[in-house]
Amino acid sequence: LGRPPMAVGFDIDDTVLFSSPGFWRGQKTFSPGSEDYLKNPQFWEKMNNGWDEFSMPKEVARQLIAMHVKRGDSIWFVTGRSQTKTETVSKTLQDDFLIPAANMNPVIFAGDKPGQNTKTQWLQAKQIKVFYGDSDNDITAAREAGADYVGDMDMVEKIQKENWFDF
Repeated sequence: LGRPPMAVGFDIDDTVLFSSPGFWRGQKTFSPGSEDYLKNPQFWEKMNNGWDEFSMPKEVARQLIAMHVKRGDSIWFVTGRSQTKTETVSKTLQDDFLIPAANMNPVIFAGDKPGQNTKTQWLQAKQIKVFYGDSDNDITAAREAGADYVGDMDMVEKIQKENWFDF
């Protein structure tokens, strides 16, 4: 194996962060009983600028990110969240997961466009070789971009035991 340092990507919501509290609050605040809040720019301004303070980092993600940092890999976060004028998500993730500036990149807000997998182009553009996610959309994006996909975040032990990335 012994792969050289590479670009790796992570989905954010429910992959590295348990972010449901922010989404729950968004629905309650902006569109009780419906998903309309997901199309509301005000919700995304809140979610991308502070509501992640209520999101809990997943321990398995902490371990995976630490392994990739140790390898010298470049860390990217690619999310389906809508882009906003400002964002604090990048700093929150860097702080939560102790990612050195040399390994960290700004979060990519791929957004959501019907009939299009908005993450694919970003995985290709950033030459991401391994993508960690939690949805069918993430699997498709990784496949289309030619990246390896890891969808079972409980695979840390297997990755370490089988020395997938020459840790």
